[in-house]
Amino acid sequence: MTDSAQPPARDPAIRVTTQPADTNPYGDIFGGWLMGQMDMAAGLVASRHSKGRAVTAAVDSMQFHHPVYVGDEVSVFAELVRSGRTSMTIEVEAWRRDRFGETHEKVTQASFVFVAIDEQGKPRAVEM
Repeated sequence: MTDSAQPPARDPAIRVTTQPADTNPYGDIFGGWLMGQMDMAAGLVASRHSKGRAVTAAVDSMQFHHPVYVGDEVSVFAELVRSGRTSMTIEVEAWRRDRFGETHEKVTQASFVFVAIDEQGKPRAVEM
């Protein structure tokens, strides 16, 4: 994905404003909430690519760089980087923007692995 000070030059898979209910006892946004947003963004890409149901199989190399605060706009970018017979690897980045500013900051990144499944929950071939 990117290592620059600017988010990717494409539309995010998800964009959301953080709320007080999403915070930990210290007032920062829960890492688990942020991971959930990233999982949803990756799932959108996986389902669209596989043309059906896909489930999270693994999350690799999750890195938290900066905290996210109440009122921040969080944009989650997801990009398919590998597709196998039944699995897909999706690189995901989350970026924050202060509610009243224009400065962006990458807050976390991870690699998600999804598996396409059929109606019985068994792995199925990814449709190309």
